[in-house]
Amino acid sequence: MVEDLAPLARIDSFPYRHRIREVMSSPVLTAPASLSLSEAIQRMYAAKVSSIVIVNETGCTAGIFTERDLLRILSTSGPAGLESTLGETMTRSVASVPVDAFVYVALARMARSGLRHLVVVDPESHPLGMITGSALLKVRATEALVLGDSVESARDADEMGAIVANLPRLASGLLAEGVPAHNIASVIALVLRDLTARAAELAVLSMQDDGWGTAPARYTVLVLGSAGRGESLLAFDQDNALVHDGRPADDSWFAELGRRLNATLAAAGIPLCNGKVMAGEPGWRKSLDEWREEIGRWVYSVENQTVMYCDIFFDFQPVWGDRALAEDLRTMAIETASRSGFFMRYLAQNVAAMDGSIGMFGTLVTVNGRLNLKKFGLLPLVSAARLRAIREHLPQTGTDERFIALHAAGVLHPDDLRDFIEVREILLRTMLEQQLTDIGIGIAPSPRIEPKCFDKRTRTRLRWALKRLQTLKFVCGVGG
Repeated sequence: MVEDLAPLARIDSFPYRHRIREVMSSPVLTAPASLSLSEAIQRMYAAKVSSIVIVNETGCTAGIFTERDLLRILSTSGPAGLESTLGETMTRSVASVPVDAFVYVALARMARSGLRHLVVVDPESHPLGMITGSALLKVRATEALVLGDSVESARDADEMGAIVANLPRLASGLLAEGVPAHNIASVIALVLRDLTARAAELAVLSMQDDGWGTAPARYTVLVLGSAGRGESLLAFDQDNALVHDGRPADDSWFAELGRRLNATLAAAGIPLCNGKVMAGEPGWRKSLDEWREEIGRWVYSVENQTVMYCDIFFDFQPVWGDRALAEDLRTMAIETASRSGFFMRYLAQNVAAMDGSIGMFGTLVTVNGRLNLKKFGLLPLVSAARLRAIREHLPQTGTDERFIALHAAGVLHPDDLRDFIEVREILLRTMLEQQLTDIGIGIAPSPRIEPKCFDKRTRTRLRWALKRLQTLKFVCGVGG
């Protein structure tokens, strides 16, 4: 399995450029479980599809019936089997894929499991479309696509570590194919999210084996920071948290889950967070009520440390557990933060103060020949988007998605939207190229770039991006 990752340098980039929504068949044919099999077949024939998705009373996916199921029924029960209902004959274990996932996820899942159909779902498991083998014929898959699903089937930290170790090769191959840096960052972030989810699953299984039993209450594991935003590069560590709706007495179970989760990720090559922003730490493992109190303290007792917490926390994404709990937390967090005028002004002043990349004569300011492009480039860009998104009560966590939502809300000019996205692409690409260069010569990847290593055109574009960023910050209202 993991050994098949060696050809990552020869990647066909289509599956890493495009999302499921671009290749899925939509709308998907659905029906209730009470529908007779004969009626279902008539509907499938009329719609010219090879499957029908069974939904429950809330519209969520409950099962699937395919042509293969029909052959099975006819071979065992004959024509009489057509009098059965979908509920009696459907396959209840439905293979699905999120609508925002990259195509490589579907390819790998179908290849590993021998599937012909994948139901495309939204975060609440409502069916939105269907992926079939024929729909993916235009995608030229390679052995490298096993990466997309190998995380889910990884048996331990060693197998997860082999995936982490191949991320630089994956990024290099995609970059050589001309894939935009923001797409590469999204792929890396998705792999990190999937690794965190798998580590949580392995932790739960090991706890059951060791006699800890099942979870005492609903909970969700969250990925924070750049992986939550979908813009991770190759200098990553752990940023995760946990929210539950249990009692204080339940904390010991969740503490053990967090400890095992963090230890597994660390053994897989994702370092522990130096700032201890991890689910195994009490400060980042709380009930929903405790998170409400904590966010209230951040908002109404603002200090520099609060800004750092907000930079990490407000970009979270749920990866394991009850996602509804995470959305309750998001709604509460945005409403609490947006109500405090003082907090919003403090964040705005913090973003406005982020400067220092361009010298008096337009030169790039370096320390020991390096410029921290995260601190002086990405951080103000990301922080400006987050600030305005919170102010407008927008739920998006990705930086580009926040800019697009702001534009859709009529508060961001199309020219500024275009430049925001271009600036972010320049910053991400420059950082990624530097990280790959550093890895190649045995230097640990970091957010610090060495400008003299880039050609004149790249340096010119970088200076433009950093100068334009200074005006774009105020376009986002950080001075107000």
